[in-house]
Amino acid sequence: MSLHPNPVIDSDFPDPDIIRVGDTYYMASTTMYFMPGGDILRSCDLVHWEFVGHVFETLEDTPAHYLEDGQQIYGQGMWAPSLRFHEGTFYLTFSCNDTHKSLLFRAEEPAGPWRRVEMGGFFYDASLFFDDDGRVYIAHGNTTLRITELDTNTWGPKPGGLNRIVAMDQPGQRLGYEGSHLYKHNGKYYLFTCHMPLDGKFLKTEDCFLADSLTGVFRKKTILDDNMGYRSAGVAQGGMVDTPEGNWYAFMFQDRGALGRSPVIMPMAFDREGFPVLGDCGRVPPAVAPAGRDSGRQYAPLNGSDDFRCARLAPFWQFSHNPDPAGWAVLPKEGIFRLRTRRTSPNLILTRNTLTQRCAGPESSAWVTLNGGGLNEGDFAGICTYQGCYGAIALTRRGAGFQIVMMGRPETEPGIQGEFDYARPPVEYAAVHTASPVATLRVDTDFSEDTASFSYLDGAGGWKPLGIVHRLSFKLDLFTGCRFGLFCYSTVRPGGKADFSEFRFEGPSCKQ
Repeated sequence: MSLHPNPVIDSDFPDPDIIRVGDTYYMASTTMYFMPGGDILRSCDLVHWEFVGHVFETLEDTPAHYLEDGQQIYGQGMWAPSLRFHEGTFYLTFSCNDTHKSLLFRAEEPAGPWRRVEMGGFFYDASLFFDDDGRVYIAHGNTTLRITELDTNTWGPKPGGLNRIVAMDQPGQRLGYEGSHLYKHNGKYYLFTCHMPLDGKFLKTEDCFLADSLTGVFRKKTILDDNMGYRSAGVAQGGMVDTPEGNWYAFMFQDRGALGRSPVIMPMAFDREGFPVLGDCGRVPPAVAPAGRDSGRQYAPLNGSDDFRCARLAPFWQFSHNPDPAGWAVLPKEGIFRLRTRRTSPNLILTRNTLTQRCAGPESSAWVTLNGGGLNEGDFAGICTYQGCYGAIALTRRGAGFQIVMMGRPETEPGIQGEFDYARPPVEYAAVHTASPVATLRVDTDFSEDTASFSYLDGAGGWKPLGIVHRLSFKLDLFTGCRFGLFCYSTVRPGGKADFSEFRFEGPSCKQ
């Protein structure tokens, strides 16, 4: 059986939670401000994955969720889901830091429909847990971790129920305990959590707290402090899942620079005390065998090309924030994705209806044909690397003609903290005149260097580079990994339109 390299998905699927139902594994992942959100993936072997669908179309009806009045929910929205299956029902819970709500969704099938309930409390980085005696709990918190018994009528704390602190991190850590995952195995309770200790070898480590009862003493052990040789970025924040044969695997994620946070899978055993032993004696294996027999199943790609011949967008597409339905359309007969501006915007970040899909590592490319005949003066439409320090190649109307421009939002401060002046206009690095309103525009990404290059198809059928090699950076301003994005915005007056066709994606993940 061939080995599959770690990370098993070389793309941005942060905060994974994985469960098994029968012989099928399901994964939920953080989607923050991308809509539709609440991604659910499916696998038969833990290394090959495909979309089942999304849990919700939108989360809230606020100006920030619609990118209105200069407001936004970058770095917020849907955080750290907990996925569970209990007595025939799927459960997904997560916190929303912008509204300070915790939401619970339920469905009989992973593809939905999902029913929403607002929980009676705010539970940060939570893990839903159904005990054998029918009682329901939630583990949650940052730095101080609690286990709270829930009232399933209100999905808030149960009056008189268990509500206790199980762990408190030492003061002064770079990041206190968070990312709880609570389980029961062989009569013992396991609480997985991650943090960034001052004395850790690598940036983030995974600890496990083990107890004989929920009211007993939780004993701690560091079970993973490894970076796979990658940029001193530790593998952490996950839990465990078993196979139908009774073997165990741990799942975590790793920060992979501008690419984002990628899921990692490793075999797992238990020591004499019952603590998990991850990977190769606490080291993450560079490659892992699929869990189970090779079924020959063909998986739908997690990233992909699109001729826009289907009225419903493929599940790998997501809008940044709630889309404005009057500002976009798919025209299947023509094979066109159309964007129409309905207001002005200073830049790409505050533009509505930007359509995105994840990039893939270590290298991936995307190109698209654009008809900008409907653009007005001061409009920009094109393809970008979508993150805080974005780069883009676009068609714009200037005077009586058109230009292809390469532009971007350069990093002004090194480090992860972010560029929070969201209204800052882009820097234009290069422009060329073009006689036609139709252009094919391309982006090539290299995540070994965290760079992007831009080009356009010239009259001879070759790719002509334009502008600079743009530096990509994962920062806390948008707090998500790099994506390809299709965009159109107006800087002078609204009403312009752009038609996109023949989108092509090229990268390793489309071959999985």
